Parts: sequence; structure tokens; C-alpha cells
Amino acid sequence: MVLDFTDRGIYCPAGDFYIDPTRPVDRALITHAHADHARPGMGHYLSADATRPMLDHRLGKISSETVPYGASLQIGGAKVSFHPAGHVPGSAQIRIEVAGEVWVAAGDYKTVADGVSEAFEPVPCHAFITESTFGLPVFKWTPDADLRAQINAWWAANAAAGRASLIGAYSLGKAQRVLAALDPSIGPILTHSAVEGTNRVLRAQGVALPPTIEVTQDTDPKDTPGALAVAPPSALDSAWAKRLGPHATAFASGWMALRGIRRRRSVDRGFVMSDHADWDGLNAAIRATGAEKIFVTHGYTAVFTKWLREQGFDARDIDRQDSATDESDDG
Repeated sequence: MVLDFTDRGIYCPAGDFYIDPTRPVDRALITHAHADHARPGMGHYLSADATRPMLDHRLGKISSETVPYGASLQIGGAKVSFHPAGHVPGSAQIRIEVAGEVWVAAGDYKTVADGVSEAFEPVPCHAFITESTFGLPVFKWTPDADLRAQINAWWAANAAAGRASLIGAYSLGKAQRVLAALDPSIGPILTHSAVEGTNRVLRAQGVALPPTIEVTQDTDPKDTPGALAVAPPSALDSAWAKRLGPHATAFASGWMALRGIRRRRSVDRGFVMSDHADWDGLNAAIRATGAEKIFVTHGYTAVFTKWLREQGFDARDIDRQDSATDESDDG
């Protein structure tokens, strides 16, 4: 096998490296900068060029190197390249070729362009390692144009009623998608410091975002009437949120497709927005690779593996349990 699945992560014996390792290793290849994929403590990091600024922002001083999307690098007996995954800005799939056999570790990915991330590119391969965070037919994402209209109508209604609006969205990827969807003519756009720190890094990379104002201890809601704020989900019910004055709350996540989770989140509105592929996206991505072997990890693995086998794929469940029912994941 080109890749092994170990307790430290996905391992390539021919190149002696790990992909998104879960524990410290000598050489780590990183698909993207979310904390569950890019962890501290590795001896050396390798990523796509577009991932490096966010790795530096989140991990501090590290030993690292980068390569452009599509460029090949020989590591021992393995030829490696990074290709856009569409998940968040800078995210990548990793292609590994050993003795003519090609495997692709997709990491997290999304097949529909979102306007802020590099668009997903199918990579032909013999074996494909796919996530299944939303690997159930119930998950089907709202088209972007409809989503934009929903968010802006909700914001405008709140502003007309004299309330601010607060949307919870993960600070890397989801927050920028929300920001890119906003109509600045409705009112001021505010951000939590975690979101604004990420914005600064991405703006320096050329990601286009509307003007934003970071909320501080000195923020007075009277100065920003009708504002919409974007913050990490943890800030929705916090002392920080009280700085906005009277406000309505929303959460942007693929998990909002499930009514029970919407209720548990205790928000006024849920927007079905995800940085992962939905059911149709997962199936389309797998078919586009032409892969004969599919390894399913992270999510509704048992259900999705069974479905793929019924479609004629040689599919294997790597997690061996369904773990995607926890909405704390960056959906």
C-alpha cells in the first residue's frame, strides 16, 4: 500500500512522512490550517504555498517548506504534489505516487466554488481517501445565491427593528464566506478579534473581503447602528456579544440542516452553509477521480462506505465508527 493508516495519522512508508498527523512526528504534510489537521510539535512541516501564511499565524515559528499547487516534489521513493481542495483558503488535497501507483488524501474538501477558496480540482488516482463529515443524503447545501439572499434579508430585518445581528462562524473559511456574502449597504460589518486576525492574513494573500470593524472593549453599539457581527460560535453567548447591545443570533453551519441541532444551538436563525462537501458533492468528487479503491474517514463512515460498496466501489471504512453526529466539528 502507498499509505498506511496508523495511530499517528496517515503514513507513507516510501517517503517516511505523515499526512495531518495527530501526534508529533519528524515530517508532516499538512492539507490545511484548521487545528484538527495542523497541530503543533512536528519536526518539519510541508504544505502548499497558499497554506503557509495561515500555518505561521496559528502555529508560530515552525520549521517548514512549501510548494505551489500542482508542482511535484520527490520525497524518498514518493512523488508528492498538492492540489486545491476548495475547503478553505489554502486547503489542499495531497497526491502521492509510488512506483506508478497514485493515491490522493483529500483532507477536508468542498466541490462547489465559494468565492474565497481556491476551487476544488479532481485529481485522477487509483485510491482516494475521502472524508464523510456530511455523508448522508439529508445533507444538501443551499445554493450560494439563495444563501446570500437569506442572510442579507435577515440582517436587513434586524436592522430595521433596531437590533444588531450576530452570526457564529468558524474564523478560518466559514467567517470569510459569510463576509463575502454580505451587502455592506445594509450597515456596518463588525468582527471578533479571532476572525479579524484571520482576515488580515487572508487579505494579505489577495482574498477580497468587505471592510470590517474589529469589536473592542471600547465599541459602543450606538456608533454602529444596524450592524452585523461575525464571530466564532463560542462567542455567541458570551460577555463579548453583550458589547453589541440588543441583537439577534444565527449560526452558519452544515449542521443547521438538522433541526435538533438548531434547537440545541439556541440561536434565532440557522443558515445551512458548510465548508465540506454535501452528499452530492462527495459522490461527484469520488466519481471524478476514477479511483478504484475508496477509503472513508471522519464522519458517517459506516453509512457512506456501505453506499459506495452498493455502487460497485472497493470501499473501506477507516474510522470504523460514525463520529459526525457531533456538531462541534467545523461543519
